[in-house]
Amino acid sequence: MNKTASISTPTIVALQMCSGLNPDDNIANLKRALKTLPATRPLLVCLPEAFLVFSKSGSDTLLVAKQVERYKLQLSELCQHHNIWLNAGTMPEPFNEHKYHAASHLLNNQGELVATYNKIHLFDVNVDDKTGSYRESDFTQAGSDVVVVDSPFGKIGLTVCYDLRFSGLFNDLARQGAEIILVPSAFTVVTGQAHWQPLLAARAIETQCYVVAAAQHGTHENGRQTYGHSIIISPWGNTLSELPTGTGFISCHADLDQLQKIRRDMPVQSHQRFREHLL
Repeated sequence: MNKTASISTPTIVALQMCSGLNPDDNIANLKRALKTLPATRPLLVCLPEAFLVFSKSGSDTLLVAKQVERYKLQLSELCQHHNIWLNAGTMPEPFNEHKYHAASHLLNNQGELVATYNKIHLFDVNVDDKTGSYRESDFTQAGSDVVVVDSPFGKIGLTVCYDLRFSGLFNDLARQGAEIILVPSAFTVVTGQAHWQPLLAARAIETQCYVVAAAQHGTHENGRQTYGHSIIISPWGNTLSELPTGTGFISCHADLDQLQKIRRDMPVQSHQRFREHLL
């Protein structure tokens, strides 16, 4: 774990969790974790994908989506109580009677919702693990909007997990001014071992952004296993901090002066000859 920054230095924390079936239990675990975090402020806390509920089925998650407002209220209160910004990984937000968005919310230290990103790329794949087949689109409605928001930590771009494989989204975030890109995730063990770190490093290098990836880890109540390895990578591609296994947190200070120097010395975006269309 890297050294804690000075009292006036904005700090970013990625919290690694092993979320279960009960949202109230997961919120209780979050409350305990928040008590252990650095005292420095401003502080941005990043949670993993599906931090609120790691269900056995999409239909179970849909039931949680119908009561999500009360959990958002609790998160707002936590932000105010601890004086933190919070990227709430993903929470199920109702889309219609049959589907929900995998929504990544960003709240400020007043508990206000300042941005929401709905996961664009859905995990409909076959994996050589105990689950075998993943069909996220059965219950999840894909989003369409690319989201970059100002903050005390820099311009933050929002993504979720499987988005990591699609460089067009990340390059669009960079073109819109992102300096820090958040990647809340619940990678499988098989895909994590093969692709997690190389993809995150590539996205950081090509966008010249800090990449902060808070992950799920362990064997969950629903039987799934996730890879962990929460990680923070610099705009030069260096690993600044990593938590391979277990629960806990990593942290860093995003040096935006150094980021701008990297971009001046190697102006990748101005050299870009291709403009990919996201949708």
